[in-house]
Order: sequence, then structure tokens, then C-alpha cells
Amino acid sequence: MKDIIEGFLKFQRDAFPKRVELFRELANQQAPRALFISCSDSRLVPELVTQREPGDLFVIRNAGNIVPSYGPEPGGVSASVEYAVAALRVTDIVICGHSDCGAMTAIATCKCLDHMPAVGSWLRYADSARVVNEARQHKSPVERVQAMVRENVIAQLANIKTHPSVRLALEEGRLSLHGWVYDIETGSIDALDGTTHTFVSLADHPRVRATPARLAAAA
Repeated sequence: MKDIIEGFLKFQRDAFPKRVELFRELANQQAPRALFISCSDSRLVPELVTQREPGDLFVIRNAGNIVPSYGPEPGGVSASVEYAVAALRVTDIVICGHSDCGAMTAIATCKCLDHMPAVGSWLRYADSARVVNEARQHKSPVERVQAMVRENVIAQLANIKTHPSVRLALEEGRLSLHGWVYDIETGSIDALDGTTHTFVSLADHPRVRATPARLAAAA
């Protein structure tokens, strides 16, 4: 905790004064351009990876970068998605998985989670990804986990489309969806190409997105 407090003091002393005008502008309003949904893993920091300043990203973080399908009793993720799309009117949503994900590793390796019932219940929202991944052949346990991470990003993109605010924004052509997988060791990102349904290097294909062409045509 001492390091965290010292970090705050350094922020207050060095970083804040350099951005005083920015924070003055943000004091009473926000207008983020994108909703970024990522895992809670401490090794993935959305603002660092994307080099964004405060106010640029509306961020949701949870175990496994999961977005439950919309239902009669929406929870915190659903409320945050709705606020970002309907109130803040973000133009892009990124669902970002990452390498060596503990949640996806537990699913891919059928690890017992009886001692963490809340985690086990939460990860059921990745069941569709698990079923698809289990039906495929993998050359190694590592490849099985890597594939699970990608299948989960695809599954959560499908889930978020069930949210009324997202569906409306897609129909109106004012929202694009993106599916990313961040590699911790190399700092690279693979992005889902909605046309070919494959993951490609974001560095090589910076304009790629997961939104089907017919829904993004007006974007």
C-alpha cells in the first residue's frame, strides 16, 4: 500500500500539474469516444495499451472480459454498456481479451472452481465459447487456452449485440464493434476481422473491425 500512496503523491506532484487544463475540462463532463471492455487482470491496462488520456475511454473490467446477454434483471455490466451507448453515445466498443488469461485457462482446462463459486457462476457466461472450443482439435494445452481466449471474445461480441441500446446503435449505423486479443509478452494485438472471421494483426490492419459490413455501412 505504501507504493500506491507514493504513486498518488507523485501523480499529484508531477503528472496532475501537466494536465491541469484537461482535468478542469473534465471536472463537470465526459465525452469518451469508446467503450473498452477488458479483463480485470493487472497486466492489462487499457489506457496504457492504447495511450489514451483521462476522459478518452469508458472502461468496464471484470474476470474474463465478459458481457452477459441482456436479460430481465440486468446487472452492472449491462447498466454500464447502456449508459455508454445511450447516454454517452460512444462510437466504438472494444472487447479485449489477453494472453495467459486465468479465467479462460480455468475454462479451457476444466479446472475445478468449487472453492470459488462466484467465479464459477460468472464464467458460465462464456459457455458458448467453451462448447465451440471443446469441439475443436488443439495441438497443445497452450493452443487450447489461446483458442479459448479468442472464442470468448467472439462470444462476448455476440452477447453484447443482444443489448437493446447496442442493437439500436448498430441499426442506426453509429456504432462499430471491435474484438481484440492483447499479447502480454510482445505488446501486440490481434483483432477480429468481421468479414473473414479471423484474427489479424492490428498493426498490419489498423482499420479492421468485428462489426458485420451490413451493420457498419452507415458508420
